[in-house]
Amino acid sequence: MYFQYYLMGIILLPGLLLATFAQFKVKSTYSKYRNIYSSCGLTACDFIKRLMSATDTNYLQIRCINGHLTDHYNPSKEEICLSQDVYSSSSVAALGIACHEFGHALQKKEKYLPYQIRRILVPITNFASTLLWPLVVIGLIFNFGVEAGGITGDIFLWSGIIVFGLSVLFNLATLPVEFNASRRAVKILKASGTLTEDEIDGTKKVLTAAALTYVAALVVSILNLLRFLLVVLARTRRD
Repeated sequence: MYFQYYLMGIILLPGLLLATFAQFKVKSTYSKYRNIYSSCGLTACDFIKRLMSATDTNYLQIRCINGHLTDHYNPSKEEICLSQDVYSSSSVAALGIACHEFGHALQKKEKYLPYQIRRILVPITNFASTLLWPLVVIGLIFNFGVEAGGITGDIFLWSGIIVFGLSVLFNLATLPVEFNASRRAVKILKASGTLTEDEIDGTKKVLTAAALTYVAALVVSILNLLRFLLVVLARTRRD
């Protein structure tokens, strides 16, 4: 029995190692290319403004936000949010990151199917994740949980499977969305002639490193689901 619990903990190790490596890769790659400035001299903000004019997306807003690598696209407010390091920088890394977020805006405008699927999954996954922990607490209060039988224990177990399953589904849906946004970014930069081939190569490395974090998130969610399934199987055998 103790071996099963050790296995349940160890099974997450490959995912955690991959996630740690992905974070290291992102930080090291970004640190390198944030100090390599593009030959065009345009800041990320100015370049996105040009793209907005060229693609009839002037309804978009560009906002400078706090934080490090906190860049994202806010679809509800139609905002491209760029961190301070990116917003006013003309580095190879900054232009690539800004174009990636602009790629998400184009996905929404063009109703890119994987993007729409992920947007549907966001509130569902968030709600399910929020619902899980109260069930865990209730299970503990009434002395149920994984090792206990009864309706409360079953609710907890099935809720866990559903939540972790949704997490896997969400992370799986995220991959094509992020990969597509990065491909769009590279295509935009090539078509605009803004960066040289060497500079575009640097941009690709930054975006590839960022994509690895999403791969790591998927692996961790899969291993979490597998670990929870092992808990359920162990409980079933005891019953």
